[in-house]
Amino acid sequence: MKKSIDPFPYMLLVPALFVTLLVVAWPLAETVRLSFTDTTLKPQVNYIGFANYEKILSRGFPEVIGRTFLWMTLAVTLKLLIGLLGAILLNAAVPGRTLFRILTMPPWIIPVAIGMFIWGWMYNGQFGMISGLIQRIGLSDGPIEFLAAKDTAFLATVISDVWIGVPMVAVYLLASMQSISNEMYEAAWVDGAGRLYRIRRITVPLIMKPLITIGILSAIWTFNAFDAIWILTEGGPRSGTTTMIIDTYKTAIDRFRYGEGAARAVLIVLIMMGFSTAYYLVLRKLGNRR
Repeated sequence: MKKSIDPFPYMLLVPALFVTLLVVAWPLAETVRLSFTDTTLKPQVNYIGFANYEKILSRGFPEVIGRTFLWMTLAVTLKLLIGLLGAILLNAAVPGRTLFRILTMPPWIIPVAIGMFIWGWMYNGQFGMISGLIQRIGLSDGPIEFLAAKDTAFLATVISDVWIGVPMVAVYLLASMQSISNEMYEAAWVDGAGRLYRIRRITVPLIMKPLITIGILSAIWTFNAFDAIWILTEGGPRSGTTTMIIDTYKTAIDRFRYGEGAARAVLIVLIMMGFSTAYYLVLRKLGNRR
């Protein structure tokens, strides 16, 4: 006799499925539809095919894409390097280790808006701490307006985003390091291996999978970062810190070009799908090696 299927487990999935369709699938489908229209504040809407995509790819948007990837690459690289170094130090048996671990959390706990307002004051050329310190030690004869020039504003937003993301990377890698058996370090120490050798041959290889995982996730979060840039510079000066997210917001919200903004959003979704695919393939390859 064929066993009947119990519908109750599937009924429990219905609310989650409904919420997913309402919150994710429907807005995404609507965004794709808008990207093929010339929707603005005008009541008349026309379907224009791929005109929005052709327009944004021929109006300086490739420069915005390049700036976004450069911004993301610098920020993620610094997050991983500083986070890895911080995790190694926090994992070391030193006095006050618990206090140091607690002190790594404020950048992650403090709301982004408050943190960026503080960074904005620090970057101010007239009364900011950084400019004042540089003048005091004799590296500059006058105030430095970090957020007034394209290059310095770009680096300033990178540093601020790194400040936000490093604690998450450090804590994640620290948790991975604590799963490594101390017997491996003791055996290497008995064989005469130095600290750097143990880190390079034991620690880093054994946390490679978590390191790649947090690296790709950090890349996704950094690529979509909005608050840090918007609060500090709003994409300026002269579009020097305008990333794809900022450009999409300005196009759709500030200029009311909803069709063009939707096309930009669709491109961002496609890039994020690429990151997700890379994340899956890398984890699958690492899993097959083991």
